[in-house]
Amino acid sequence: MVDDVDAAIDFYTTHLGFTLRISAAPAFADVIRGNLRLLLSGPMSSAGQAMPDGTRPGPGGWNRIHILVDDIVAWVAELRDAGVAFRNNIVTGPEGRQILALDPSGNVVELFEPAG
Repeated sequence: MVDDVDAAIDFYTTHLGFTLRISAAPAFADVIRGNLRLLLSGPMSSAGQAMPDGTRPGPGGWNRIHILVDDIVAWVAELRDAGVAFRNNIVTGPEGRQILALDPSGNVVELFEPAG
């Protein structure tokens, strides 16, 4: 879920290398990066309709997509220069390094550089 489909299209295509497949903005868009497909559903989409209890779906939370990068430091520097917000700093673990970027609606995108 996204707040603004056009802003989400711009973010994913400009900063993360996705290609626009279909745009039905302001309701919906479909972007791809390799074999990863994201459906960007705005408040006017069928996915944005209220649930039986009245709750409206919205963006944000801790679920995230995972994008492999070759040089996380360079990616982070480029994204920060472009004004992209991050939820944390680069974290190093046994499998590699990661950081959590935020799209314009607050959805989390994990950038991950594998170890070795």
